[in-house]
Amino acid sequence: MKYRNLILKNIFRNKARSSLAMIGIAIGIATILGLGLLTDGLSTSTEQALTAGAADFSVVSASSNGQGGGPGGFGGSQQLINETTVNKIAQISGVESVAGILRSSISDDSTNSTNNTDQQPSSSNSGQPSMTMPATVLGMDSKNLEMYDVKVTNGSTYSSANEVIIGKTAAESQNKTIGDTVTISNETFKIVGIYETGETMQDNGIIMSLSTLQNLTNNTGKVSSVLVKTADSSIANKTADTIESTYSDLSTSTSLSGIDRMNSGMDIIKSAVWGISILAIFIGGIIVVITMIKSVSERTREIGVLKAVGWTKKWVMVMIIGESLILALIASIVGILVGVGVVEILSLSNMLQFIQPTYSLTLFIKALGIGLLMGVIGGLYPAYRASRLAPTEALRYE
Repeated sequence: MKYRNLILKNIFRNKARSSLAMIGIAIGIATILGLGLLTDGLSTSTEQALTAGAADFSVVSASSNGQGGGPGGFGGSQQLINETTVNKIAQISGVESVAGILRSSISDDSTNSTNNTDQQPSSSNSGQPSMTMPATVLGMDSKNLEMYDVKVTNGSTYSSANEVIIGKTAAESQNKTIGDTVTISNETFKIVGIYETGETMQDNGIIMSLSTLQNLTNNTGKVSSVLVKTADSSIANKTADTIESTYSDLSTSTSLSGIDRMNSGMDIIKSAVWGISILAIFIGGIIVVITMIKSVSERTREIGVLKAVGWTKKWVMVMIIGESLILALIASIVGILVGVGVVEILSLSNMLQFIQPTYSLTLFIKALGIGLLMGVIGGLYPAYRASRLAPTEALRYE
């Protein structure tokens, strides 16, 4: 009988014991793989939710005061940047898209609004209809609103020079709605949408097209800041450093605290998964050890015969470890199939609405490797014990 055939035959001598060992290993592998699929999917889904379309950092003039914050920074003096610089930043390696933004603080005296509804506006001391509007006005192309994390929750975005959108907080405090008009610097604009960012300060403003605000403030070809989105958020800090080293007159400010917190949370989850993996290896290894020791015990006389006819300690050890590895390999394949099946069932049943399982070759190799490691760990001691059997003692064993 060939060596490998002997190993395969020995595995299935006691089908009940071998099946029990396989079930234990398969459960461990299925758990490891399932958790891995969900953890990677959770990480991917969370990062996509946090960074979908939003800029990774902003670029301002190094001489600006108070403008070094993230996209929503207000207050302080600002040094404007030429729009040609925006195009140059777009050419830097790692940059996926850029957006120029002009920020302007309109004085209260030049900002008032009228209402197209039947409701009468309040009267100022002069007796003329007047209502103070938010002092901050932003100008950007409507296609770049997502980079600023702006979501139009009601109405539509602006499509012409005389249209604006107003923040939710400003609309509520000033009793404004879609269809009303607002006058800024003697220019009348129609409110076509209400936006929301989730931050009160940002939601207490008005946004219009970049060219319109540039003309309104006599800042043609100028922007206050540049929003930058990288091809991969993991290289955002490196890209920001590249911009600062290339343009000494510019300063960058990353806005990745949310991503950093998310990554920290994912690291904790992944550490927990590794802890479970180690526990599964330990438990699976014990199951294999018990199974193989019992097998060796039952085959003591057989092993004695093999050693009596010339088998070396090495051959005996290789046979036992080989049996253990094949047992673990079969169990690992079953465990991988079970793990994928369970995750797919959960996904199709909508129990994982916000998590899309992420499949990767690395994860499958990891699961299979852990299974084989269980086989090696579980087979070492029984193999060593079998190799130490003296032929004469083994032949007398009943």
